[in-house]
Amino acid sequence: MDKPVKAAMVQLLVEGGEPERNFERAEKLVAGASREGCGLAVLPETIDFGWTHPSSIDEARPVPGSYSDFFCEAAARYGIFLAVGLTERREDRNYNSAILIDSSGNILLKYSKINLLEVEFPYYTVGGSISVVDTALGKIGLNICSDNYIESLHIAKTLASMGADFILSPASWTVDYSVAESREPYSQKWERPLKHVARLYDVTLISATAVGYIVGGPYEGKKMVGGSLAVSPEGIITKGSVNELAGELITFEASPVSGREKGVQIGEKVRKKGYDFEAVIK
Repeated sequence: MDKPVKAAMVQLLVEGGEPERNFERAEKLVAGASREGCGLAVLPETIDFGWTHPSSIDEARPVPGSYSDFFCEAAARYGIFLAVGLTERREDRNYNSAILIDSSGNILLKYSKINLLEVEFPYYTVGGSISVVDTALGKIGLNICSDNYIESLHIAKTLASMGADFILSPASWTVDYSVAESREPYSQKWERPLKHVARLYDVTLISATAVGYIVGGPYEGKKMVGGSLAVSPEGIITKGSVNELAGELITFEASPVSGREKGVQIGEKVRKKGYDFEAVIK
């Protein structure tokens, strides 16, 4: 294994239509991650306005722009890499985007969500590209939330095939208001697909989700209950608390896998681990 990375999942209370309040909370937790020696922090999806909040339709900002600048300045101030989800205004359309910022405040990578839920269609345009970038921490790719649904795992698998050591996934995992803490809502929906990709492709996936009740938009009254996940090829590294009020900083160490396969070598490795490609296309 190569040098481990100390990382943090910023499990953040995100209030719909309240970017300044959301950013203030985010910065405090990013500062905490820096104090704990983390080189990377992953924040949730669309933390400016909140996921599918109606205010985002007219108030979204471009990237680069004032909202992304806030996080670029924070990354430089605290000397930490940041992955953060923002609503991006691009020409005459909005996108559910994520950016990767280095510890000097430079945007290294931008990705726009592809596997949009139908309720997102009025708010965001489908993204059109995926890529990875070499960094001092390893090769990193981005995706967002439902890009990791079982039917869209080709997105994460493609990032892994492009050489990603880490796939960072800002998220807004949402459940019905009646789901209680005593019920684990994510074992099948999120843990299963993330563990599948991590094990077969020797990649670490880090997905930080928001917490709080959704106000406004098609999911009003539902809630985001945390449970952020970091998953390595060996299994779950750590997870966040499951509670709609459980805003917290979750720190851990993760290591990239050395001697990565390339091209067709990846398929051969995955076959040796028991994956049947032929069965999938029958």
